[in-house]
Amino acid sequence: MSHSGGLGEAIIAARPAVVAALAARFRDLDLAEDGFADATELAMRTFATAPLPANLAGWLHVAARRRIIDRLRRDVRLAQLIASQGPEQEAEDMDVIALFDEQIPDERLRLIFICCHPAIAPDARAALTLRVACGVPTERIAAAFLMAVPAMFQRLTRAKAKIREAGVPFETPPPHAWGERLAAVLATLEIGYALAYQDAAGSEPTADLGPEVLRLATMLAELLPEDPEVLGLAAMVQLAESRRAARVDDAGRMIPLSQQDCERWDDALIASAAQLMRRAAEAGRSGPYQLMAAIHLTHARRKGEGQTDWRAILQLYDLLLAVRPGTVVAINRAIALGKVEGPHAGLAALAMLEGAGLDRYRPWHAARAHCLAETGEGQAAAEAYRRALALNPARAERLYLEARLGETSA
Repeated sequence: MSHSGGLGEAIIAARPAVVAALAARFRDLDLAEDGFADATELAMRTFATAPLPANLAGWLHVAARRRIIDRLRRDVRLAQLIASQGPEQEAEDMDVIALFDEQIPDERLRLIFICCHPAIAPDARAALTLRVACGVPTERIAAAFLMAVPAMFQRLTRAKAKIREAGVPFETPPPHAWGERLAAVLATLEIGYALAYQDAAGSEPTADLGPEVLRLATMLAELLPEDPEVLGLAAMVQLAESRRAARVDDAGRMIPLSQQDCERWDDALIASAAQLMRRAAEAGRSGPYQLMAAIHLTHARRKGEGQTDWRAILQLYDLLLAVRPGTVVAINRAIALGKVEGPHAGLAALAMLEGAGLDRYRPWHAARAHCLAETGEGQAAAEAYRRALALNPARAERLYLEARLGETSA
């Protein structure tokens, strides 16, 4: 009996860690990705009807490594690298199968720092990391950066070529040398989590990305316990993850934050995040990640206070917009403004952003639709909901938008 669906999901889940291990070994991101693609094809044939191995990630790693070696043997220019990957590696490969899970965290973190190397163009570091280290499809990365897919593909290709040309070392730098890369690492984790957060039901190929970013952000907070922005990012992700169980209803529809049952939020994650924020505050240096965490914590206080302090949230967004202006922040501020001053004010703030490449940005259309519906402009709201639905939302969000469209059009 075929179990191709389950096999495909297992392969997708294993991809980032396997590619990270291959890239660290062969020092070539293209080779790593091509080798994994070859191993995937072999796995789909081998396990289409046969039972899956106990450690699929280890199996894929070994299969990919052998395919890469075969490729290198056909390239005389890489004879020296072939020699360094000789037959004695077979025993090591068997160790990889047995110990792969223990190696995953180190390899993933190493690859993130490689992709965030200063030699890579700043606007390409996060995109490259999301593609190679986190396995996010190029199409989703392009949408997150408001770019066309071909343009994003070219950006990723140039970034990988730069790693080869610059001889970027495939090793994690010591913590004292992290400063020049840390901002890019934090930005990557932020964008990665934002992509995962859009998939409320965890039904997309990157379903494991949210928990993985949570793990990586928490790890960084342990490694750099004195950096307030690292602590802020970890707190922000913990607070967002604390709401996971409340984000989808029984029908699989996304539930907006303001409508979630806060009794289902995770108290342990909220308490952990609050502790991280207290430690960050002791440093006496505020920054955007601490502000974003403060916004999430203000939402979390609804569980104890029974209501959301939207005025405080608006003030925090004003501060955030001042220190880190951007489209996403402006959209969220407009939503908060609408809660404080009414939907017409929110709609006016959203209108000021029009033309900033937002025609392909689903959250902007969804925010406009919500404000338009609240002002009674049903026809315009319905059109905005249709525009949002046309931009390929994840299943849970699509069901929510369809329901809202139905209510607006009724």
